[in-house]
Amino acid sequence: MLVVSELRAGTIFEADGQLWQVLSYEHIKLGRGSATIKVKVKNLRTGSTTEKGFINGAKVNDVQVFKKEVQYLYKDESVAYFMYPDTYEQITIPLKIILGEAFLKEGETYMVAFLGDEALDVILPPKVDLTVTDTAPGVKGNSASNVFKEAVLENGITVKVPLFINIGDKVRVDTRTGAYTERA
Repeated sequence: MLVVSELRAGTIFEADGQLWQVLSYEHIKLGRGSATIKVKVKNLRTGSTTEKGFINGAKVNDVQVFKKEVQYLYKDESVAYFMYPDTYEQITIPLKIILGEAFLKEGETYMVAFLGDEALDVILPPKVDLTVTDTAPGVKGNSASNVFKEAVLENGITVKVPLFINIGDKVRVDTRTGAYTERA
């Protein structure tokens, strides 16, 4: 059993017969009375996200998962294909359970959380470097304030970037929010 005050981002637990992964954690204490714990969680089997509230001191079932490194191959409409680098055995993971599947790059290796033989989650790095494929040309001046323009990256997503970013530049993007963080 795991006390809910020990839940942190990335922790996997079982409640209500479902497997959940904590995305964010908040401890709320208002005046008198007991504290409440609010967590934003992702259902690892369906891919849906929701918020759950617990009273301080409540317990949930701890789930022991193990992580293996796999190489990303490709994806189709509903699943992503991965391969174990040591045995060359291929596995499939439904796209609905992969948060940030647009950030997967062919040939890159990622850690995958498993419960038995069932793949639960693909663990993406916090930030990735991507090349800008399309954006408006930079304009001289207007640099006194934070002015942004839209840019299309090599994986097809659109992010807001500063005016000095041009086509062909590499930018660092946060995989959790999909936002530009800095020039790479």
